[in-house]
Amino acid sequence: MTEITEKRRPISENLEENKTYLNDKLGVGSSFDIGVHDFYVGGTRILIYYINGFADSQNITQIMRDLNDLRDRHLRDELFDYLYYKYIPFFQLAKVTTTNEFLDKLLVGQVGLIIDNSSEAILMDAKVLPTRNPEEPDTERIVRGAHDGFTETLVTNAVLTRRRIRDERLRFEIMQIGERSKTDVCICYIKDIANQDLVETLRNRLQNIQIDGIPMAEKTVEEFIIGKTLNPFPMVRYTERPDVAAVHLLEGHVLIYVDTSPSVMITPATYFHHVQHAEEYRQTPVVGAYLRWVRFLGIFASLILLPIWLLLVMHPAMIPEQLHFLGIKDKGSIPLLAQFLLAELGLDLMRMAAIHTPSPLSVAMGLLAAILVGDVAIKVGLFTPEVILYLAVAAVGMFATPSYELSLANRLVRIFLILMVGFFSTTGLVLGVLLVLIGLAVTRSLDTPYLWPLIPFDYKAFKDVAIRMAVPMKKKRPSIVRSQNSSRQ
Repeated sequence: MTEITEKRRPISENLEENKTYLNDKLGVGSSFDIGVHDFYVGGTRILIYYINGFADSQNITQIMRDLNDLRDRHLRDELFDYLYYKYIPFFQLAKVTTTNEFLDKLLVGQVGLIIDNSSEAILMDAKVLPTRNPEEPDTERIVRGAHDGFTETLVTNAVLTRRRIRDERLRFEIMQIGERSKTDVCICYIKDIANQDLVETLRNRLQNIQIDGIPMAEKTVEEFIIGKTLNPFPMVRYTERPDVAAVHLLEGHVLIYVDTSPSVMITPATYFHHVQHAEEYRQTPVVGAYLRWVRFLGIFASLILLPIWLLLVMHPAMIPEQLHFLGIKDKGSIPLLAQFLLAELGLDLMRMAAIHTPSPLSVAMGLLAAILVGDVAIKVGLFTPEVILYLAVAAVGMFATPSYELSLANRLVRIFLILMVGFFSTTGLVLGVLLVLIGLAVTRSLDTPYLWPLIPFDYKAFKDVAIRMAVPMKKKRPSIVRSQNSSRQ
């Protein structure tokens, strides 16, 4: 039997034939979690298939009890229709006519009924998904406001979004990706706001994904959508906050939800989408603007502080008299450039160690790192105190970046600029900054200029980025999303 014929294999009226085929495909007897129950209803043989851990045992037990209570006088010749329309007390039922549909639905947790002398099967969406409570995401914490967050369950994430946007025009288009994993992926948008060309583009790119599985969820999907690139900057924005997702939907963005992932992908995204934080909109506009500028300052410092300081140390004559303290008293036995590179690698190692260290040992690991790097390394001459100081300032600015992906990209840019300064001095710094700016200026995320609203310049949009505007003053949606309805009021 060819593959195409196999996928279209109809459900047979011979129950024993169906049982043999399904048991072989599902590995009944070899896989401990695949269950099949063989019983009779009014003299008609029925098979019920389920997956242990997925099926809601209370619902299934109640349904089987009700079916077993039926008597011959309650049944008719068309048993399938009477069970489907009347006697199965469950509200989420579906009919399927092929074994491929039956298997696909069963493997995502539904419960299937095969009825003798019927060419159709009944599926009940009576699954219970393993999940956790909607807790606030660690990377997007705020002081005031909602403290719920997306989970690894797609249905829960959809509910958290609909709770904030109770609009009948909110759409969740679901599809399955992965020949083996069959992962649920969902496109979310507001029908009369989102750009339909963007929706169609994303839909086509998702449907054209050919791979056996996407266990790494949203990141794998992003790489298929964006394509091959050596650009370290994130082309989409991720959020684990339902309120942030709702705000972007109302602006006209299109979101992608992937089952098993608590992160939602926001498209299109620019550089300035990654430097805004929900905390700014939970405070008054003045306080929000102050927080935003402090964050901008930290991001700028994480990028440019170390390269500029290295340049000044290499050319002491460039240091103004008032800033003579910026120099270095003792360069140590290791060249400064090597010190910076070693310190950057050490910082990354400590960050990774903190992630992989169990919580009870994290404090001890932090003390160990502080003693070795902050004290002993300086005393033995491995690092100069100034290198540790300015690296710490840059690290604080990096951790203040709202987007984790952008902070990692900024670190690579900082290392690149340090190398350019170390090898080419002033020319290297100027050339390095120009190369980074040109690279960002020509970058496009789903046909969207990455540096908008700076390049191309949009005064109103740039003012909203530079100054946290009061929400009543934002009467138009961002023009970059090319929404169908630009008015918000």
